[in-house]
Amino acid sequence: MAIELESEINYLALARTLVNPVREAGQAIMDIYQLGASANIKDDGSPVSKADLASEAILLPAISVVAPAIQIVSEENATSHGFAVTDRFFLVDPLDGTKEFLKADNKGAFTVNIGLVKDEVPVMGVVYAPALDRLFFGAQDAGAFEMHGNVCRKIEVRKPPADGWTAVASESHRDKATNDWLQAHGIGNTIAIGSSLKFCLIAAGEADAYPRYGPTMEWDTAAADAILRAAGGSVLTANGHVLGYGKPGYRNTSFFAFGRGSPALFQKKILYDY
Repeated sequence: MAIELESEINYLALARTLVNPVREAGQAIMDIYQLGASANIKDDGSPVSKADLASEAILLPAISVVAPAIQIVSEENATSHGFAVTDRFFLVDPLDGTKEFLKADNKGAFTVNIGLVKDEVPVMGVVYAPALDRLFFGAQDAGAFEMHGNVCRKIEVRKPPADGWTAVASESHRDKATNDWLQAHGIGNTIAIGSSLKFCLIAAGEADAYPRYGPTMEWDTAAADAILRAAGGSVLTANGHVLGYGKPGYRNTSFFAFGRGSPALFQKKILYDY
């Protein structure tokens, strides 16, 4: 299947086509992980490992074969960060959660991410956590799914439990603003986890909210954002607008991801900026 720029895309079929290269990239990451990972520091202060580069070397050619006319913006391809925003483009993070990857703590909170954006909206996403063998994918108007081994199941956000919400928060980037937000709104149950898995746990009905004040890039979030939206959730900025993509420098503002119930939360002014 090769997609031309002017063609209508079956986003779910595209996601399924990308599952195999994403799994292959995940295996390349695990091969390095099991040998003991190390990293260099990029100009922006973030770490990059051999696994980031090995994964990207698999993903970018695979995407180019499937969709040769669609632009790819990838974290480890610095040249792509200067690309002008087009109507439709991929956002790729070959190894999201590099800090978790380097910890070698057996939590496995790192992922491979491919997202597709159309007209500022993430419309398709594939996220794979190879250490956990959890692969998520979803597409606009087609639903969201999780694969574990050879078993595939449909997932959707849950109705928040009567005994209280569960929030997911960053393992490596937890800040005072996040803690204050959780405390102010009586959310005592939290899951600390890294990478785009935070979105995916909400999409799978295992959590209810994810407040994020710290800096992120669009390639960190697009794939899992698409999956969460396909599962019935939402991702909103502090002023209540839907988080859009193709922003200057591909940089996100603060955002809040929800399963069900976000409109009521906004009516109660549960969101506020710092």
